[in-house]
Amino acid sequence: SPASSPALGGRGRAAAGGSSPPGHAFRRVTLTKPTFCHYCTDFIWGLAGYQCEVCNFMSHEKCLKNVKIPCSCIAPSLVRVPVAHCFGPPGHYKRKFCTVCRKSLESPAFRCEVCELHVHTDCILFACSDCRQCHQDGHLDHDTYHHHWREGNLSSSARCEVCKKTCGSSEVLSGMRCEWCGILAHAACYIIVTPECTFGRLRNMILPPSCVQLFSRNFSKLHCFRISENLQTESDEDDDVDGSTQGLAKDVQISTDSSKQTLKIFDGNDAVKRNQFRLISVPRIAKNEEVVEAALRAYYINDDQQDYELQTFMQQVLLSDDVINRNDAAEDSNLGSVFRESVPEAWIIRAKPKDEEVIRIYPAWLKVGMAYVSLRVNKDSTAQSVIKEVLPLLGRQTECLQNFKLVEVLMSSKQVQRMVLDNQEPILNRFKDIRKTSIRQMNQTRFYIVENSKSVVQVNLFVGGLPPQLSPEEYTNILKEELAIKTNVVSVSHVYQAQGAVVLQISCFSEAERIYMLVKDTVINDKALNAVVIPEVMASKIPQNCCPLLVFVNPKSGGLKGRDLLYSFRKLLNPHQVFELTNGGPLPGFHTFSKVPSFRVLVCGGDGTVGWVLGALEEIRHKLVCSEPSVAILPLGTGNDLGRVLRWGAGYSGEDPYSILVSVDEADDVLMDRWTILLDAEEPGEGAENGVAEPEPPKIVQMNNYCGLGIDAELSLDFHHAREEEPGKFNSRFHNKGVYVKVGLQKISHTRNLHKDIKLQVDQHEVELPSIEGLIFINIPSWGSGADLWGSESDNRFEKPRIDDGLLEVVGVTGVVHMGQVQGGFRSGIRIAQGSYFRVTLLKPIPVQVDGEPWIQAPGQIIISAAGPKVHMLKKSKQKQKK
Repeated sequence: SPASSPALGGRGRAAAGGSSPPGHAFRRVTLTKPTFCHYCTDFIWGLAGYQCEVCNFMSHEKCLKNVKIPCSCIAPSLVRVPVAHCFGPPGHYKRKFCTVCRKSLESPAFRCEVCELHVHTDCILFACSDCRQCHQDGHLDHDTYHHHWREGNLSSSARCEVCKKTCGSSEVLSGMRCEWCGILAHAACYIIVTPECTFGRLRNMILPPSCVQLFSRNFSKLHCFRISENLQTESDEDDDVDGSTQGLAKDVQISTDSSKQTLKIFDGNDAVKRNQFRLISVPRIAKNEEVVEAALRAYYINDDQQDYELQTFMQQVLLSDDVINRNDAAEDSNLGSVFRESVPEAWIIRAKPKDEEVIRIYPAWLKVGMAYVSLRVNKDSTAQSVIKEVLPLLGRQTECLQNFKLVEVLMSSKQVQRMVLDNQEPILNRFKDIRKTSIRQMNQTRFYIVENSKSVVQVNLFVGGLPPQLSPEEYTNILKEELAIKTNVVSVSHVYQAQGAVVLQISCFSEAERIYMLVKDTVINDKALNAVVIPEVMASKIPQNCCPLLVFVNPKSGGLKGRDLLYSFRKLLNPHQVFELTNGGPLPGFHTFSKVPSFRVLVCGGDGTVGWVLGALEEIRHKLVCSEPSVAILPLGTGNDLGRVLRWGAGYSGEDPYSILVSVDEADDVLMDRWTILLDAEEPGEGAENGVAEPEPPKIVQMNNYCGLGIDAELSLDFHHAREEEPGKFNSRFHNKGVYVKVGLQKISHTRNLHKDIKLQVDQHEVELPSIEGLIFINIPSWGSGADLWGSESDNRFEKPRIDDGLLEVVGVTGVVHMGQVQGGFRSGIRIAQGSYFRVTLLKPIPVQVDGEPWIQAPGQIIISAAGPKVHMLKKSKQKQKK
C-alpha cells in the first residue's frame, strides 16, 4: 500500500513499538475528560491515551499497531481518481464529526450533497477531493466499480458486514460505509471486503456511473448536479472561512497560560492575499524547529521540519507583490528561540529551496498494479525530459514522446483543476511556484502523464422559458439576439416547441459557461429563462436487468420535507437521476432519460405535482424510447388522494428513504385513466360566417383525480388566495387542513342553486340534476384527503368504480355540511351518473377546480373526455418487505 512507502511520511512517532500507522504522528497525552478510542470505539480507561498531533486520532496503546485509517495529512495521496465535492450552504449537523480534524461539528459546517463528507468551515481547505465518481468526464473511463468508503458518522446501531458486531458510534468518528452499496464495516474489517462494488439492493434502480457522460470542466459541482444555489451563501463563503478561522483566536488565547504564545501562520502568498491564517499555540521559549513543526501540523503536513523555515510577516508586506522577506535568511540560521524582544505575531511558513526533488508521476490510463512512478528531478529537468524517463518505466518506451503530455492536477476539495505543462517547463520551478503560493496546495498537487487524444468537448445545456411553438430557426435567431451565441461552437440539438425549450450542444467550455451565466439574467416576453446542465446517458452501456429510477422532487411541497429527500435520494442513487422540479420542471429529466430503454419514475410532491409530471410525460411521450414508464408517488402535499389510492400513504412522515426505494422496486404496475377537459368549447360553425373573428382555441386541462364545480371549488379558491397572501404560514399539513375548515365554516349559511346554473349531458344524454351546491367528477375512489364520495353500497344502476375502467363517476353535494359529513365518513355524495363523455353548459361564472387547482370559469361549455393512452402507475405491494 502507498502508506507503507518511505516517501509517504512513515515518520509517525508512535510511542508503542511496531510499525507506525499510516502517516500519523502519535504522542502520549494526559486525558482530562472522558475519551473514546477512534479505532475500537471503547472508552479509554486511565489517564493516558495516544493522540495524533496532526488529525487528533485518539487511540488506546494496545490499538496503535492496528490503526489502518490514514492521517488527514496523507489522505490526498491515497485518492485513486480525484473528484471534487459538492458543498451546499453551511448548516447545523448534530452528532456528526468532521472528517478532517475528527472533532464534533458544533458550529455551522459544510456537507457534501453527493457523498457523506461533513467538514468544519475552516477544515474545508484540507478535505481531499475523494467524492463519488458519478459520471465519466472523458479522463478516466472504466466500468468496474470499487467500494467508495467513507469513514464515520454512522448510527450507533450500525452492524459490521464482516464480523456482525456493532460498528457505529455517536461518540467518535468510526466505522466505514460504502457510498454506493451502503455496506457497513469496522475500520479493521473493511480491508477484507472484496473490493468490487455491486451497488447493493438498489442496483436495478441505480443509473451506473459508467453510463453517464458529462463534460464539466468549467462548471461547479452544484451546476453539474443541478442543485439550487443559495446565492447569499455563495458570496459569503470566503468570509465565512476567514471568520471561523479568526474566531478560533479567542479560544486559543483563552485556553493558554502566560507561558504560551499564540501565533498567526500563513502558508504562502495566496493565504496572505486572502488573509486566511491558522493559529498555533507554542511555549514562549520554543525553539525554531518546534514552531515550524507546529505550523506544519496546523496545515496538515507531516513532512520533515528541516525542509521548512519561518519568515516574519510584516503588515506592509501586503502592499508589495513579493511577500518574501529576503533579509531573514541569516537571521534564521541562528537556531536559538524564535522569539526576541519584539515578537512579530504573524509568520509565513516557506519550503527551503532544494537542488533535487522526488516527484510522483501518475499514469492517466488505469494501469493495474501501479499507482504512480517516483522520479528524481533536478534544475535541468523539464516536462519533456520527465516524460522521456517515465515512459520506459510504464512499458511504453517504443512510443513517440510527442504523443504524451504532462498535466498538473490541483485536487482541492471544491474543484479539481488541470493544467497542461509546456514541454520546456522546468519542473523544479513549478514546485517553487506552487509552494510559494501555498505549501498546502503542494500537498494536493499531482502530476499525470497523459496520452494526447483529440478529446471532443460536448456540453449539453437545456434552456427553458422561451416562447412556445416556434421553429428551430426562430429559436436559433432568438438565442443569437439575446445571448450572442457563436454558431460555430453552439448548435440546437433538440427542440421542444410545445414547452418553449431547446437543448444546446456546445463544443467549447468557456462558451458553455458564458451562456449558462447569461441565461439566468435574460428575460423574454416577461418570462425569465432557465438553464440546466444535463448529462448524456449512454443507453448502450446500461446493463440488461437495470431499470433506472428517474426521481422528481418538489421541494416546496409538504412542509418543505422535499429538501431532505433531495439529499437522501442523491446519496442513495446516482445524483444524475434526481431532478428538482423548481429548476426547469420535469422536462430536463425526461430529456436526460429519453434514450433509456426502460425506466421508472418516482414523483415526490402533492397531487398537483403528480399531475404536472404526468402532463409533461404525455407531451413528450413520442420522443422517449421508453414511452410508457411506470410512475410511483411519494405524497408530500396536503390531500394526496392519488397517493392514498395507490397505497403510498396519506403523506410522507419521515420514513426511511431507503425503504421507500425498496417499496418502489417491489411495487405492482397498474393502469389509470386520464381525462382531457376542454374549457370554453364553443359550438363549431357559429360566428365565423358573420364576419366575426373565430373564437380563441379552447383551453385544455388534464385531469387525474377529480374536477369540481361549485362549493367544492369555491373552498379551494379561498384556500388558494389565503396561501398566496401568506405563503410562509402554509408549511404543515395540519395548519393547511385547519384553514380549509375555517374557510368552510364561513360558507355554511350559503345556499346556492347550482343545478339551475348548469346543464349536464352524459354520453349524449341530458341528465336532470337534483338540488345541489357542488358537482364533482371523480376518477379515483378518494376525494378531499381520503373521503369516499361515491360510497361503497352496491347499486344496480351503476358499475363498481375502477381507476382503469374508462368511466368517470358524477356526484353531487348539497353544501358545506354535507361535505363535512362525507369527510367524517357518515354519508356519501348523491350519485348522479357514470360515463365516458360529458358536456357541461355554464350559464353564469362558476368556480371550478381540477386536481386542487381552482379558478373562476366564465359562462360557456366544458367538455370532459378520455385522454390518450392510460398511464402506467405503480401501486405499493401489500406483502411485507423482507428485512
